[in-house]
Amino acid sequence: MNDPSPPLPQPCTLQDWLSHCERLHPVAIDMTLERVKTVADRMGLAFKCPVITVAGTNGKGSTCAMLEAILSESGYRTGVYTSPHLVDFEERCRVRREIVRAQDLTAHFASVELARCQHDAAITLTYFEFTTLAILSLLAASQLDVVILEVGLGGRLDAVNIFDADCAVITSIDLDHMAFLGNTREAIGFEKSGIMRPAKPVVVCGPLPPQSVIDHAQKVGADLWRFGADFNFSGDKQQWGWAGRGRRYAGLAYPALRGANQLVNAAGVLAALTALRDVLPITAQAVRVGLSMVELPGRFQIIPGQPTLVLDVAHNPHSVAALAENLDAMGFYPCTHAVFGAMADKDVGPMLARVSPMVDKWYFTDLPTERASSGASLLSAWQAGNTRPDALAHAYTNPADALAAAVSAANPTDRIVVFGSFYTVGGILKHGVPRLLAKHLQT
Repeated sequence: MNDPSPPLPQPCTLQDWLSHCERLHPVAIDMTLERVKTVADRMGLAFKCPVITVAGTNGKGSTCAMLEAILSESGYRTGVYTSPHLVDFEERCRVRREIVRAQDLTAHFASVELARCQHDAAITLTYFEFTTLAILSLLAASQLDVVILEVGLGGRLDAVNIFDADCAVITSIDLDHMAFLGNTREAIGFEKSGIMRPAKPVVVCGPLPPQSVIDHAQKVGADLWRFGADFNFSGDKQQWGWAGRGRRYAGLAYPALRGANQLVNAAGVLAALTALRDVLPITAQAVRVGLSMVELPGRFQIIPGQPTLVLDVAHNPHSVAALAENLDAMGFYPCTHAVFGAMADKDVGPMLARVSPMVDKWYFTDLPTERASSGASLLSAWQAGNTRPDALAHAYTNPADALAAAVSAANPTDRIVVFGSFYTVGGILKHGVPRLLAKHLQT
């Protein structure tokens, strides 16, 4: 598809470039690779170091963060690309464990623009494709030892998939983005399997992966590392261990990222690093320190205070089920308040049903994007399926106001859970990490 609009005048700020990217393509998501590949080839984009790609329905960001932490502790210069961001766009790119600066990105946006406009008819790119190419350009120029790339949507036709990964990781696979990926786990599994490469390792973290994933690995001749067959883990309340294909780790502390699901992610990370041990050898000490020090906001993030605050970007039925299990494991709270916002294409019914038994007061919120459900529509969806006559619910115009209402209503011993879209959690974190003080404690 060609773009008749002229290139953006330069110089430009990062925000100028992001606004430009939003105007370029008639649709937000275009599941094709030809345009991206053409622009990348014009740019000469290539990595001179190992590349790890991470796909899956949930757990991608956590997996990338743990890979980054362990490899960094082993002395490697790491580069990471993840999406979306919580507050600032720059969060999507980290070099040597530091978020890049906005001014460091602008030259790479200009490189993408120059490449796409090389001929009379410019190539159109979606927002995600343009920004992905800009970040990949920065990473390629950063003299790195290893690059970790999170797949944005699916895998087979995602912009990240223009590169051949030295190792692919597929985390959990469940129902999400069904309009683009298919409405069965088998169909979604096939799309995510597109990141596999012949003779290269692919780590499948889920205990029950779709058969389409296994079949595709065999079809392309990938080196399949399957949970339960090629690697496994076990643990007790104090520590855990991992074993797989000639390597074993024992007496590991649990990952700093909270939640039972993080152990599954960590096991997949150790499988990927074991598969790459000949090109990226790591130490047991790096594993211990990396897992114990890893940080990632918004993943069952518990913020001390009165009341307790939990932030989680759980935004589909599978991740909300994991959130519910983690909330249940926290123990008793007299009252649980929930702030929730979601995109309009999400299947909110099962999500609300899964969490509702443990939520006493709901605070549904609008989000700052046209793609979101309104707080009022979420409230209506909750009312349609609510089975708790004692539960209360209201709608608010933004996450900050919703949280303020929850804090005002909460007692010091209560719990507040903010979950849903990245916009929901980001709407809280953009003002800094909250330190809550219930009204009964204020002087």
